Amino acid sequence: MTITSWPKSERPRERLIKHGPSSLSDSELLAVFLRTGAKGQTAVDLARRLLLEFKGLRGLLEASEEDVTSKVGLGPAKYAQLKACLELGRRYLDQSMPTTEVFESPSAVKKYLKSMVLHEDKEVFGCLFLNSKHRVLGFEVLFSGTIDSAPVYVREVVKRVLARNAVAVIFCHNHPSGDPEPSNCDVVLTESLRRSLSMIDVRVLDHIVIGSGEPVSMLEQGLIKGG
Repeated sequence: MTITSWPKSERPRERLIKHGPSSLSDSELLAVFLRTGAKGQTAVDLARRLLLEFKGLRGLLEASEEDVTSKVGLGPAKYAQLKACLELGRRYLDQSMPTTEVFESPSAVKKYLKSMVLHEDKEVFGCLFLNSKHRVLGFEVLFSGTIDSAPVYVREVVKRVLARNAVAVIFCHNHPSGDPEPSNCDVVLTESLRRSLSMIDVRVLDHIVIGSGEPVSMLEQGLIKGG
């Protein structure tokens, strides 16, 4: 039985239009995206199978191209669409944040930065730019690297900070391995950035390392001098 043979009140797409996306389960939302199923499976059946195999939406969205395209019912086009949907969501979150936004707590900063870079399958280095009242001027991923490192150039960071007219910054980077503990290299890099930016009166408020579970604040661990 195909989804088109279901009663309209039970079809995911029609329910989304009538009741909103929050009314759908993860598998139903994924089915709307997939549009079609596989041989002997509806789109909902395929979605349920994929979520089971990848252990949820996060596992599917963060999976490699090889892992995704090896599954029946998926191919390079679907993989590209998945990544595009993920990036659209990230950019929406970034652009929907007004420049007057002030984070209410350190946990809110962590949550926001995690949403910006957690999906990356390579290590990236980002910067949250702030004004004199610590209101958000914007966020940028400045560097992208490999599975276990990302080259960071102090000169380029300084240029972007000046271009944004920021007076304070919060850095972040992800650890695709999942372990959010800062490395010695992370500490050395952060201190180098702090010293360089202090020469133009810009403060490094924190450096958040993102992996599985709760992001780690280098400031809270006492790894940043001067805060």
